[in-house]
Amino acid sequence: MLEQDASAGEPPHGDDLAGAFGGNVRRRREEAGLTLEQLSARSQVSRAMLSKVERGEKSPTIGVASRIAHALDASLSDLIGAPAAASGVAVVMRKNERPVFRDPETGFERHMVSAVPGAGGGEMIVHYLPARVSTGLLPAYPPGTEKQLLVLQGTLTVAVGGINETLNPGDSLFLQADADHGFANRTDAPCEYIMVISRRT
Repeated sequence: MLEQDASAGEPPHGDDLAGAFGGNVRRRREEAGLTLEQLSARSQVSRAMLSKVERGEKSPTIGVASRIAHALDASLSDLIGAPAAASGVAVVMRKNERPVFRDPETGFERHMVSAVPGAGGGEMIVHYLPARVSTGLLPAYPPGTEKQLLVLQGTLTVAVGGINETLNPGDSLFLQADADHGFANRTDAPCEYIMVISRRT
């Protein structure tokens, strides 16, 4: 599922977010003038999977969702459903308002915590990796995309450019995201880390 239970004022149920994700994929595909076959070729995701995603019948894994987003020249946050544009001296997003992506196969969670995504050319994300879970290699971002991360708890292994770096709580890392990269928790304890994604224009 893409989200937790909607009870007690929590964000929408997973089926709702799965439908929103699929609807956003279809909208962006149609705006780009792409057929399902063309998007399949671009994303290397099967036409059958794309069709199920667009209809909200299938929640994609983080790898599949990332490939779809890149093929549509969109951010994953855009497809998940970024908060509505807001202005003001201070903009607040409460914890229970966070758009959350949950990988249905691994339990990996991606929480968008930027109250105004894209402000200053970046966005802030919190990732949760359960014990013994990996994102797998994620596709390269457009040139000029950078990621910085800070481990809050657990141990994180980052793979990029043929290099593996192991980070412990309090450790931070910067990487150029225009190469395939991935994140893994190789321990028996959960891992949590903050990521800031910035895009130079």
